[in-house]
Amino acid sequence: MPAKSPMTPSVTADQLTAMGQQIRAHRKALSISATTVAQAAGMSRVTLHRIEGGAPAVTMGAYLNAIAALGLQFALVNPAETAVKPADPDRDGWIPARIELANYPQLKQLAWQVQGSGELTPLEALDIYQRNWRHVDEPALQPHERQLIHALRLGFGERAERV
Repeated sequence: MPAKSPMTPSVTADQLTAMGQQIRAHRKALSISATTVAQAAGMSRVTLHRIEGGAPAVTMGAYLNAIAALGLQFALVNPAETAVKPADPDRDGWIPARIELANYPQLKQLAWQVQGSGELTPLEALDIYQRNWRHVDEPALQPHERQLIHALRLGFGERAERV
């Protein structure tokens, strides 16, 4: 029987939910089943499901095991140090964990059917660029959007050949 959830402030609950969503998105992007990841992390599939849902009662060790099983690394980040504009030249080849459509006008036009958060994973963005490249107004691409496309090509290699 799982432990009782501790009192969790809404900010912390939101962060756990976001972390769980990122873990799930990465697992899905790698096309790995929940059962396989759970076995590799030494936990049950139910525990992995709770992690992907951001459950606060799951131990930090279990979260870290799931992260490691997916080949990810956990790091504490000071938000003040991560405030980087999308067009920062020092970030060449950098791919954000979540791509906000509002920051990339051409992608936003291509992703007209996306509803909800207004954010995409890098693989979702790459897929939309690839499927709809013929509709991109290349001369109108802003430098930071060109940088994102370049980073997606670098980060995902052969999958990005059509873009």
